[in-house]
Amino acid sequence: MRNVITYTAARLLLFVVTLGVVYVLGARDLLALVLAFLVSGLVSFVLLSKQRDAMSASLSARLAKGEGVADRLDAGSAKEDEGDAEHRPVG
Repeated sequence: MRNVITYTAARLLLFVVTLGVVYVLGARDLLALVLAFLVSGLVSFVLLSKQRDAMSASLSARLAKGEGVADRLDAGSAKEDEGDAEHRPVG
């Protein structure tokens, strides 16, 4: 979870800095927001690749750990369905 917070904070900081630079250069209102969004996205793609990879790895590991829970839930559902089939009236 720490990697997600670190990456998100870095992206927000980069956006705010970019917005400040764009504002100082003369862009205002919606134009400033759009330019800051585009420029910070491109810059973060290059500068934050290591943090993005770390975040992706931690999320993948967390999801892989959660797959065991899904398997247990499926097994429990199948067992419950079998129990329901036994108690159904025939015909």
